[in-house]
Parts: sequence; structure tokens; C-alpha cells
Amino acid sequence: MSNPLAPSSLTGKRALVTGSSRGIGADTVGYFAEAGASVVINYRNKEARARKLAHAIEASGGTAIVVGADLTDPNSVSAMFDTVKERLGGLDILVLNASGGMESGMEPDYAMKLNRDAQVGLLKAALPLLAEGSRVVFVTSHQAHFIRTTPTMPEYEQVAISKRAGEDALRELIPELDARGIGFVVVSGDMIEGTITATLLERANPGAINARKEAAGRLYNVSEFAAEVASAAVDPIPEDNTRLIGNISDFETEA
Repeated sequence: MSNPLAPSSLTGKRALVTGSSRGIGADTVGYFAEAGASVVINYRNKEARARKLAHAIEASGGTAIVVGADLTDPNSVSAMFDTVKERLGGLDILVLNASGGMESGMEPDYAMKLNRDAQVGLLKAALPLLAEGSRVVFVTSHQAHFIRTTPTMPEYEQVAISKRAGEDALRELIPELDARGIGFVVVSGDMIEGTITATLLERANPGAINARKEAAGRLYNVSEFAAEVASAAVDPIPEDNTRLIGNISDFETEA
């Protein structure tokens, strides 16, 4: 997938993408760096992958810093932003990409802690670093965005509910963001082939991803969807603050 951003279009900009050691987050960081942005690669427990990505960006002449943080821990988030302030001085783009809830061994309310509470806490903690004219992008799925009107597969339901709760809570901050001159966009896509979520769903419900692919006609891959996320950081903001990617014919919109 070619970079949707023009060369040097983000020169002088600073971007942080949560959960960017792999998958959609890693490709999004790559697009930003190729366009000239200084990037922050955030990880929870994949430090080696994060540093490998940073080295690749630096080898291509870019600027990348690696900061580990548990987004459900306010102290860890605060330390991450302290590092960002020290190294970059602030942020122009914040992509809320990290999510979860299907991992084994987590507490029962982990999905809500990460997908709602942590997202709101992280954005509030980032506000002092976000310059006027900056952009916040929240990454979600159609299965979560439309969960109030369209049921999803049982294995994903709790994650979908928690991500929609996170989206709703973030939208409540739009008036404050507008007052600060900060743009906000939700990017929603169908299931993405090659993501950890797709892998876990397939493991829990063999055949689920192929069934969804047949119903949708096609599913975006990681690099294709990351290109849409990167574009959302610079494109004009839709009137409803929502960028829907791909086919939504199987999803019932709210009245």
C-alpha cells in the first residue's frame, strides 16, 4: 500500500499512536514518519517490536522515539507524556489505536477499563501537549460503532460494547476540544484481516472471519486500513466527526 500522505507534508509535526508496535498502529506510524513527522511508538509489552520499527524509521532518515506505557495505569500514562514533552515538546497528532479485551487472563472488567476509561484518561492527560490545530483520531470497528443497532458475534460483544462506550465518552469531550482548536475524528472499519483481534476471533470461532469477508464482499488488510487512519489525521473533519471505512450495508444506523 502506498503512503496516502504526500512526502514532507508532515515535516515539523509530532505524532503519537497508541499500540503502535505492530499491526494497524505500526503501519500508521510508518505513514506518518514517511511524510516527515517525528513519531512516538507506544507499546505495552512488545518492546522489541517497537524498537525494531523505530530503528527502521531512523535508518530511513526519520525521527522515532519508543515509549512503553500501560494505558490503564494513569501513572504510566503520565510518565509517557513527560517523556514526549521532554523529547518533542508537544503533539500535533494523537491516534487512539490501542484496544483489547479478548486477551486471556485479564480481569472481567478489563475491556471497559482499556477501551473506555483509559481512552478518556489518556486524552485528558494529553491535552496540555496538544497544540491548537492538532488532531485526535479514535480507531474503532463497525461491530462496535453500530453495536446498539446491529448485534455482533458473541465472542466480540463485550469488546464492542466497551469500545462504543469509549467512543461515546470521547465524543462528550468534543466541545472542550473544539474550544481548544483540536479536531476529533472517529475512524470505523469492518473486521481487518491480519490483526490480533481477527486472529483471536478466528481462534474462538473458526470460520468467523471468512464468513464476515463473504458477507462484506471484502475486508481491508492492515496497511489499507492504516492508510485510512493516517488520512483521517489530516483530511477535513466530517460533519458528524465520523469516517466510515468500507461497506456498511449490513449495519443498521441509528434513527
